[in-house]
Parts: sequence; C-alpha cells; structure tokens
Amino acid sequence: MTPPPLNHKVRSVFSGAVLLCLSICSTQAGPIRVVTEELPPYNMTRDGQLTGMSTEVVQAVLKEVNVQASIQSMPWARAYDLALHDPDVLIYSITRTPAREHLFKWVGTIAASRWYIYSAASHPITLLDLNDARDWQTATVNEDVGEQYLIGKQFVIGQHLQSSNRYELNYQKLQTGHVDLWISDELNAAWLAHQAGEEPARTLVQSLRIPELEESGGFNMAFSTGTADATVELFREGLNTIRENGTYDAIARKWN
Repeated sequence: MTPPPLNHKVRSVFSGAVLLCLSICSTQAGPIRVVTEELPPYNMTRDGQLTGMSTEVVQAVLKEVNVQASIQSMPWARAYDLALHDPDVLIYSITRTPAREHLFKWVGTIAASRWYIYSAASHPITLLDLNDARDWQTATVNEDVGEQYLIGKQFVIGQHLQSSNRYELNYQKLQTGHVDLWISDELNAAWLAHQAGEEPARTLVQSLRIPELEESGGFNMAFSTGTADATVELFREGLNTIRENGTYDAIARKWN
C-alpha cells in the first residue's frame, strides 16, 4: 500500500531534522573555504567589502545552514585551481558544463546568465557562426568558462584568443581596438560599460550568442570533490530553503 503524503508540518519538521543532522556532519568534516572572483555584478568588492547578487545568495545559504566561513576574492584561475585540488572548497559563480561535470560536486544554480561574443559598436563585426570568430582576436579571462569553451572549439591562446585575469581589462581592450571580440556574460558586460560611464547599447554589439553556456541554467555553487557528501547536501538543502522562503527572490529583485 502506498503511504499517504506527508503534510506540510511534518515535512517541515523532517526537513529541519535533516538540516540539523547534516549541519553536525558538516561541522565535523572541517572548516569550509569559500572562493570567488571579481565578476560584477555577481561577485565584486566595493569599499573593501565583497558583495554582488551571487555573493548575497551564498551568504544567505551560509546563514541558513549555520556555517561560518569567510569568502575570498582572487583571480579566477587561482580560485578554480583551489577548488580542483583542495578539499572543503566552495567556489562560485561557476558555470556547469559537461567538461566540468565530474570535476566538482554541484550545489545548484544561484544566478541566471546569458553569454555573447561582443564586438565594439565603433567596429561592429557580424558573426554567422562561431567559425567566423577565428578570423579575429577575442578577449578572454584565464580559465573562465568562456575561454574554456573556445579552447574546446579549437581556438588557441595567442593565435585567436588574448587571455587576461580581469574582466574590466577586456572591456577596455575591446573599446580601444586591442582586440576585435570579447566573450562575456551579458550582465557583466553591461555592468562594466556602465562603470566606464558608457551606455552598453551604444558601445557593445552582441555579435553571436553562445547558448551552450546557458544550458546548465546559469551560474552555480560547487564544492571540490574532496568535500564530504554530507556537506554538499547540507548546502543543497540550504539553497532550496532560501528559494522556498522568499530570500532568494528578494536578493534577485535587488540586483535585477
């Protein structure tokens, strides 16, 4: 016989018990190190404080699961390397791709994203498909998903790609003609244009959309594979909880 469904009160008690148990297990597993990069408006440093939409979501999850952890901002390649090789490392905002699937333990999506290859409005370039971009120099960020995606499509750093550690530097390079194209998340591109005192609709052209980078649903939180499964599940439950209780929506409205 199929048991009757749990009512809301019983489900809440059960969920709370699971979170408590997972929290104890997580505490026993050791301290968590949280790493990210400067990717405005998702994660960025303002007046010495780390903020941004993704950062506020991560902070809300940490509070929900009662885990104390500081967040460090660093170049993406360094953060990525730490999350690849060290235990108990949480990294965000990271795009989930087939190539990365088994490299991390995935918590869940924390922000939507849309990816484009941009050209400058002063030198617009029409791209019918990705192969057309091989005729131009494209700005990328070292080890970020845009660069990894293009390398996976046989683009070569130094031949087709100019790699750097800073997103704002790539926007500057595009506007000054040091590169012809730039691969970036849409909100990041718009934010950097506004920070430069410019209107993105007047300075940037969306030459080609990259839907393959959007299939995972956007930017994620993920743990290193050396992290205990109980810790990962704790954070998944915490993320689900802040989505259900309205905290996530309140953060998203603030930044969109």
